[in-house]
Amino acid sequence: MQTRMAYLNETHDPALQSWVDSANIPDNGFPIQNLPFGVFRPAASAQAFRPGVAIGDRALDLAALARARPWPGAAGEALAACQADRLNGLMALGPDHWSALRLQLSRALRGGSPMRQALEPLLHDQAGLEFALPAHIGDYTDFYISLHHATAVGRQFRPDNPLLPNYKWVPIGYHGRASSIGVTGQKFPRPVGQTRPASEGGEPGFGPCERLDYELELGIFVGQGNPQGERIAITGAESHVFGLCILNDWSARDLQAWEYQPLGPFLAKNFASTISPWVVTLEALAPFRTAFQRNAGDPQPLPYLDSPDNQAAGAFDIGLEVLLSTQRSRAAKLEPALLSSSNFRHAYWTAAQLVAHHTVNGCNLQAGDLLGTGTLSGPDQGQEGSLLELNQGGKKPVALPWGEERFFLQDHDEVILRARCSKPGYPTISLGVCAGTVLPARL
Repeated sequence: MQTRMAYLNETHDPALQSWVDSANIPDNGFPIQNLPFGVFRPAASAQAFRPGVAIGDRALDLAALARARPWPGAAGEALAACQADRLNGLMALGPDHWSALRLQLSRALRGGSPMRQALEPLLHDQAGLEFALPAHIGDYTDFYISLHHATAVGRQFRPDNPLLPNYKWVPIGYHGRASSIGVTGQKFPRPVGQTRPASEGGEPGFGPCERLDYELELGIFVGQGNPQGERIAITGAESHVFGLCILNDWSARDLQAWEYQPLGPFLAKNFASTISPWVVTLEALAPFRTAFQRNAGDPQPLPYLDSPDNQAAGAFDIGLEVLLSTQRSRAAKLEPALLSSSNFRHAYWTAAQLVAHHTVNGCNLQAGDLLGTGTLSGPDQGQEGSLLELNQGGKKPVALPWGEERFFLQDHDEVILRARCSKPGYPTISLGVCAGTVLPARL
């Protein structure tokens, strides 16, 4: 199957308006051109979670709509898969079904739609909802695809040779813990573990992490999987991607510094990861595709990681932001502080390349698997995707506008990640918000 790199259709018409008035407010993030998928229920209720689609400040109950069986064919089959408490069934159907459902939802939610009377009672105010993970995440893989992040961090340990020889040849990744992934609003205790001895040969320390950090990432949800032993070619890789979300893959830097050799991070990463509740499909992101660029002096991707489509439009122009609020700032009712901003287009590898590489040895992906991009930093100051970069390895505190400073995260700090796509003449497409709060360690 060929990728749908530049696939545009009537759902992308920038002039489309919805009968849901809030979807037409400029820069609301969830216009009719977006229609991201998630899982929700009314807050403080015992109701079952159900799949839905965001439209303006509302969310459409797809499980309730499915019981009415409004559409035949692929759209009807896709909608019928939205009656469980997760989106795995829909994800497993593939891009033809996803696209058919998106088209019918777009038509049903447009101004003048004859379905308004049937759909209006199925809308919920997003402010009154509780969200769950969009899918059962069977496996989680975290990559390391920002050259700028890898260089900045590597320079702290190897000033003369910040990048290891493999970095520009192979998408670096490792398998993480799926069970501790939570949705926005996640609160978790500060991790506890061993830290490097004060002197060589001494006894390691043990206690709460003192260098707790965030990592600004995007998450890639796998749609259709592949049989074990059968690789996914890069020319068809994107047909196996359901969509993108925001991801904060929290990191205990001092625990990692002691434990990571020879097998990599363990307790430093498995305590919590947080994602945004809405998954924006690649089809919705199509207007924000951009060329995948690799410096001419760098190694060019090996053939299994290269294709004309990937070169022409394999990257995405998605703006990213990190904000921080503290116990003190919230008590004073101050707005969160913007720490940095970057963009997914600066990544060294694309989503298609990650899928192709992940499966080149026959590894079988499954619907609902999550791939993390790794920290997404930009090339310039102010585009750092972690505190480790902002504070130059713990040497320079980050000043907050209300008078506090941070080397690393303190208890009750809340990290807020945002992602949006914007360009002249097209409605802003939001990936939502990914927020998480650090609680005191449990000793």
